Order: sequence, then C-alpha cells, then structure tokens
Amino acid sequence: MGRTVLVFRLVLADVRRHKAQAAMLLLAVTVATATLALGLSLGGATQTLYEETRAATAGPDVVALAPDPGPDVTPALASLAHAPEVVAHNGPYRIVYATLTAHRTASLVVVHGAADKPGAVDRPLVTSGHWVRSGGAVLERGFATALGAGVGDRVTISGRTYPVVGIAVTAATPVFPWAPQIGPGGGPSDGGGLVWLTQSDARALASRDLPVTMAMDLKLRDPAATEAFIDAHRHTFNTRVNFHSWQFMAHQDTVMLNDTQPILVVGSWLLSFLAITGVAALAAGRAAEQTRRAGLLKAVGATPGLIAAVLLTEYLALALLADALGLAVARLAEPAIATPTASRIGGVGGPTGAIIIATTVLAVAVAALSALPPTLRALRTATVTALAVTAHRPRHRPWLTALSALLPTPLLLGLRLTARRPGRAVLHGCSTAVTLIAITALITYDAQPRWGFAQHREGWGPGLSGLPDLRADHDGRLLLAVSVLLIALATVNTVTLTWSTAMEARANMAIARTLGATPGQISAGLSIAQLLPALPGAVAGVPLGILLSGQVTTLPVSWIAAAALVILLATTALTAVPARFAARRPVAQTLSAEAA
Repeated sequence: MGRTVLVFRLVLADVRRHKAQAAMLLLAVTVATATLALGLSLGGATQTLYEETRAATAGPDVVALAPDPGPDVTPALASLAHAPEVVAHNGPYRIVYATLTAHRTASLVVVHGAADKPGAVDRPLVTSGHWVRSGGAVLERGFATALGAGVGDRVTISGRTYPVVGIAVTAATPVFPWAPQIGPGGGPSDGGGLVWLTQSDARALASRDLPVTMAMDLKLRDPAATEAFIDAHRHTFNTRVNFHSWQFMAHQDTVMLNDTQPILVVGSWLLSFLAITGVAALAAGRAAEQTRRAGLLKAVGATPGLIAAVLLTEYLALALLADALGLAVARLAEPAIATPTASRIGGVGGPTGAIIIATTVLAVAVAALSALPPTLRALRTATVTALAVTAHRPRHRPWLTALSALLPTPLLLGLRLTARRPGRAVLHGCSTAVTLIAITALITYDAQPRWGFAQHREGWGPGLSGLPDLRADHDGRLLLAVSVLLIALATVNTVTLTWSTAMEARANMAIARTLGATPGQISAGLSIAQLLPALPGAVAGVPLGILLSGQVTTLPVSWIAAAALVILLATTALTAVPARFAARRPVAQTLSAEAA
C-alpha cells in the first residue's frame, strides 16, 4: 500500500468516526471564506456591472450639466458637439427637478426630456414595457424597484399624473438614488430617482416654474481621455458647466457599498476567529485520542512525518473543501449584494485569483492553528506514554487548595476547571467578546437616525412617506446576517467547549462525586467554568463593538446592557444541557475506563 493511499484511508476512517466534528469544521470555514470572498470582490463587481450597462446602453463618456438658466446655456453646450475630441452627442436636453408620488410614497425626482428615438449616445435599455410616448413616463429600474411601481401603474409628477409605460436602465447617471447628479442651481443633490418624459412633456412640466438644468451627453474619440477633455473645456464658457466623466459615475456606484465591504471583511475575520476557537476546542477534546492514535502508529513503525501527515491532512482537506464551498456560496450571493438598487444589468465574474488565494490562506490558517498544537503534542509524546495515556494530573498547590476549600462546591469546581485550562478559558472569553462586538455594533447601527433620500417637502400632502435610505437598509441587513452567523457559531462553540471540558474532566468529576458532590453541583460547576471567562469577554466586547461602529449619534446603553445580560444567560443555558448529561455519567464506569 502506497504512502498516499495509506494516509487517505486513515483520514477517511477518522472523518467517518467523527462526522459531527467534520461538519462543524466545514460549516465554520465555509461561512468565513464566503464572507471574506464577498467583501473582497464587491468593488470589482460594481465596476463590471457599470461597464456592462454602459456597453448595452451606449453610455456617454462625459455628461455636461449647465445649471444656470439663460440664453447662453444651450449654445454653450451645443458648441461641445463640435469639439475635435467628440465623435457623437445627445442633447442638449432638459433635466427638470420635481417631486413624484406613487402608492402613497413620495420622492424627489429628475425628469429627462428624451427623444422619441434615442440616438448614438445614451440609449436607455427598456427592460419592461416600451420607450416614452406622449403623456407616458418611463421609470429608471432602480427607482421603480424602490417605489414598487411597474408598467401600468400611475405616478404623479408635481401635480400631473402619468401612466408608467416602461422601465429602463441607463449608464448616463449613477445608480439610484444619485440620478440628479447635481442639485438645482448647481448645488448639492438631495438624491432622488430618474424619470424620462418626451421632450414636449418635459417642457410643459418645466413651465410650472420648476428648477431646470440643461445637459448634454458626449462620446469621445478616446474614452480614457475624459480628464484631459474636461480640463480643456472647463473654463471656456460664459456660463457655468459641470462635467461628470464615466469614471466618476462608475466610482459613484461603489459608494453604495462603502460600508458593505468593511462589514463583510471585518465579519469574515471575526467568523474566522470563532472558527479557530470552535475547531481548536474539538481538537483539544480529541487530544488524548489523537495522542493514543499517534502512539499506535509509532508502535507499528510509522515515521513522525507520516503521523503528522495523517493528523494534519484531515483538517487541511476539510478546510480546503470548505474553502471551495465558501467560494461557490460567494459566487451565488454576489449579484444580490453587489446590486442593491437594480439600476445596473449584467453579471459578475465571481471571485478573482487573488481573492481565491486570500480565502485559501484563511482556510489553511484556520486548519493549521486548530490542528497544529495537538499534533505536535502527540508527536512529542513517547510511544509507551501515548499508549498508556491517562487523565492529566495537575500540579499540587497547597495554598490554593486551602483557599478553594472555603468556596461553595459548584464555584470551587468551576474555578478549578477554569484554572487548569487557562488557554481554553481565554478562547471562550474572546468568543464571547466577538459575539458582543457584533451584537453591540448591530444595536448601535440600528439606533442611529435614518434620513431617506426623499425628505419631506411642503406640498406633498398628508399621509405620504418618503423612500428609505437604501444604502443604510442594505448595510443593516448585511450586518444582521453577519451577526446571526457569529451568534450561531458562538453558540456551537459554547456547547463544544462545555462538552470538551466535561470529557477531559470526567475523571476529576467522578472523584468529586465519590467525595460527596451531587450531579447538580457537578453540572453547575461545568456551567460556571464557561460563565467565568464569559464575564470579562462581555465586558470587553461592548466597548469594542461601540468602537467598531464609529461615530454614533445615539448610544442605546440600555439595549446594549440587556444584550450583554442575555449573552451571559444564554451561556448558562447552553452549557446546562451538555453539563447535565456529562454529570449523569456513572462514576464506576468513568473510573474503570480511566483505569483501563
């Protein structure tokens, strides 16, 4: 039998014997790598979506916006069409600033006066219905999705009602809600949606003393030379003209995800830490078994290299499989996360080579940090000692024994279990801190005041509500999802740590029962052993979560304190079941197994 086949068979047999542990490692690493891959790939995804939309809609290279009314505006924009760098243009056309209501929801909106048949530049792609006609409105798809409006609905624009005849996408403006690009008079924009009307309908709407900006879309001979073109024409007019390049609009699309990427990347590191904690707890719980297994392999002539390969390959193989699953999950989830406003079309390419390398390094690191310590311990143990492995005998400290004798039995047992495994206590405390970091950040984020992109304006009428802040809602949902994953892994870790502690301490607990401790006291002691490190973890997690949230307007102290208390109570409840089960194990059976 070859060396590779032998390692494979031994690893496969061990996985079959420990299916629950293998499933936990797969789940933990899959979640961590999927979250990291999503966080790292979003920037490239938005760029890809913009470029595909731009290609499908003949998007302009430069949009010129003249916010000041006057007789010089139209000639100034028209002169740009004759610039030697320009090969095609669309306009000049009107952009009218108005308000729109649909389904009792109100929003700021910009109305573009559109030609009946779009020309060579800026040909919006109709995804539903048809293009503009007299008396009918076409809504930009991201805006329509936010409104919940579709073809056949009716919308009211500054007092005039229009049927929705189509839904379209364009690359001539950033994604919803930044369609206005500039505000009335050239000032900052409050955000809003985009609607196309015929040129005559837009002219009639503008006649109602609504603010108007004139615009022109330009196609350059060299699309990469937008900055040089803008610099050359910025100060050549008697009227003010603002220029927006296609690179600017592509970058503006990424603003929607400015907070999304940190949430996912930081969340992936927190999930990775919990994965290491959980898998390390499993590895520690199997340390005695792995040591005995190493002793058996040594006894039949296996070399240290073969033994290390057998013990490490299981973790590495499962971690790499989980990495592949995580990348697949990220590929499936990326389109929904990268396009929260439905303003773009196309598909995303998925994680790049650099991202695949990053997630693979993460998966291998989780496996190595979890499996390496027990593997080294097993290799350093002599063969005879490994085959006769018994319960660990702690060092005797008379002063500590005298002091602990004054404590109640459950607290005494809990303190002794904690003191004998300080490394695991630190891991459990950090796991609790990570959970509180996520929950505190979520509560703090949710408590901040929200201002929708469509604020209340006088004259909207009673009973109308504005559109919500889509970016905040999107980030809030992602933060909630990451927090739920962290809580789930922390829950599994707590149960795993309790069970591992109970299995390692079963001989000591059996001896304590022979000395008069009841199963209830044993169970309480095991729970206290997990609760003690959770207390400093909770204390540290709250300020770290607030720090992670950044600048906050409102700090919900009472909710955060309640969350910390719930986490501690949940720790006690989660440890009760495995602790109770371990405490009920017959004393004679435990002691006879240890003696054997």
